[in-house]
Amino acid sequence: MRRVLVVDDALFMRVTIGNMLKELQFEVVGEAENGKIAVEKYRELQPDIVTMDITMPVMSGIEAVKSITAEYPEAKIVMISALGQQRLLKEALENGAKDFITKPFHPVQLEQVMNNVTMDFDEK
Repeated sequence: MRRVLVVDDALFMRVTIGNMLKELQFEVVGEAENGKIAVEKYRELQPDIVTMDITMPVMSGIEAVKSITAEYPEAKIVMISALGQQRLLKEALENGAKDFITKPFHPVQLEQVMNNVTMDFDEK
């Protein structure tokens, strides 16, 4: 089972994404409400994949992606963005994020993105 760290400053979104992932047979191993905690949790939990909100207090999702991929170049991070954040998404992808999904999204969309990003995981 693929292990996921869910990162979003909104508790509602962490719960919603976590519930979707559990239905899709992913194991949610941790949550973080900002990028700083996400970096710490990544080091501690070493998840297979991370869902990362872009705009958060303390440390943004982009800064967290930079920190995580600097230490763990193979990290699989999926950005979760609101409409109109294309410039920020581009920056996140340039700094190591593997893919993105735009809010609001349907579980089928989340499943497609997660499966695309973790394809090589299943081949191990």
